[in-house]
Amino acid sequence: MSDLTTSYPLVTLVPAVLALTLVILTRKVLISLGAGVVAAALLIHDLNPFSTVQAVWNAFASIFWADGEVNTWSVYILVFLLLLGVIAAFILMSGGTTAFALWAMRRIQKRPGSMFLPAILGIVIFIDDYFNALAVGQISRPVTDQHRVSRAKLAYIVDSTSAPVSVLSPVSSWGAYIMDILAPIVAASTLSISSVQAFLGAAVANYYAIAAAVLVWLVIIFRIDMGAMRKEERRAITEGQLFDPSDDVPGQLSDDLPVHDPGARRALIVPFVLLVVGVFAGIVWTGQRAAESWNIIDILAETDASAALVVGGLLGLISAVYYYLRNTRKNPQFVRSTFARGWVEGVKSMLPAIAILIPAWMLGDLIGQLGTGDYLGQLVEASNISAGWLAPVVFVIAAAMSFATGTSWGSFGLLLPIAGGIINSMDQPDLLLPVLGAVLAGAVAGDHASPISDTTILSATGSSCNVITHVVTQLPYVASAAVCATLGYVALALTSSVVIGLVVVVAGLAAFVVIMKATTTPIESAQTV
Repeated sequence: MSDLTTSYPLVTLVPAVLALTLVILTRKVLISLGAGVVAAALLIHDLNPFSTVQAVWNAFASIFWADGEVNTWSVYILVFLLLLGVIAAFILMSGGTTAFALWAMRRIQKRPGSMFLPAILGIVIFIDDYFNALAVGQISRPVTDQHRVSRAKLAYIVDSTSAPVSVLSPVSSWGAYIMDILAPIVAASTLSISSVQAFLGAAVANYYAIAAAVLVWLVIIFRIDMGAMRKEERRAITEGQLFDPSDDVPGQLSDDLPVHDPGARRALIVPFVLLVVGVFAGIVWTGQRAAESWNIIDILAETDASAALVVGGLLGLISAVYYYLRNTRKNPQFVRSTFARGWVEGVKSMLPAIAILIPAWMLGDLIGQLGTGDYLGQLVEASNISAGWLAPVVFVIAAAMSFATGTSWGSFGLLLPIAGGIINSMDQPDLLLPVLGAVLAGAVAGDHASPISDTTILSATGSSCNVITHVVTQLPYVASAAVCATLGYVALALTSSVVIGLVVVVAGLAAFVVIMKATTTPIESAQTV
């Protein structure tokens, strides 16, 4: 840490607050993130301009090259984004998107039914939040588009069934990472349980993830549209505009791409099935090789999820290109010269997302160097509160940390050992798992709301929605779930009962539905076209 941040640790919050404030006020993501990056670098080096430039460059370069070798994790994520854009372009050009949408239209007759598709897929594809965020949006978008569901609503559904579902599943990349952190914490306690049992116990007390996942279904069933989401839904239904034409929309392909007609459903289904199969196979392959074990938990703990995404992406791309070339042979008028255009347009569609993701990663790196998370963690350690009230406190602190840093995993790594250590020192084993669950919940809540979170950016990308539009329209729902979770942790603090806290969360969600139904009128669905 620099002399400035050592003397005034509160200033470590400045870059995150600056970036988030500018994002909300200006809706210019790149400028806002850039301002945050520069501010963080300046504070790290005590306002020295030359060292600041070097720090910014190092943060950028580390995305591609770190510790003397290629940073495969971030590079593979970027490669997968480009692959997904090209896959989508060739599926569209082969007529697969249109054919799938028409087929689904005959079977999904009502608008709410089209929203159940991404909600169900979000639960089924639980293995990794990145894969979930990108794949579910791409698969569901033709159907929700046909039923005039706004891209903002699709992005909300995708985002709320990615991290909140992954963090509740022990058989996921999240579960493996969390169990690895929990193991030494539990071992230092008087509890005689395995890391899997500890994870499941903490998951029951993860009130925010449960509330967020349930709220998605309530929003769809009861047609709850509030705040900025109401404006987006009204535009989609009455005007047929699925997003604001003035928005910079990542993942959106050019409207004048040539489309083969008629297409075949399998031109969309097969590439995405192979994509899913390839990712799962890649997870098992990389995890088994690293762990040298066939134990599923060991595999998930050691897997390289980003490499698995590339494996699935390549399989999906090969099949998408195959169906495109097959259709060009059947239809001579659909000329092969469009082949190169498919690559170009597919890559171009993902450049806005990559342009946002890179400075978001840079800001996260610099905020980590600045010690923002450490400062917030010290607030938890310094708080002189009873063990029971630690759950609501760490929930709020974890949410603030994750919101400011844009990473839930970073918050997990820092706060879980701190909170666990505090509870173990108090010799309160019954409260250990609920408090750890509160940390997980807060980290997911902050990440869910943060405009600099990579899962927020990728959910918007997969749904072809402007990132800030996604953040603004999703925020009221995140806040509602967070309020219900906070009430649950207050009940937990008062009663020391996880079950009573969970009942309070459910009651809070029920009250939310009753209030919204009484105070708002659902936007009427226009006849789909």
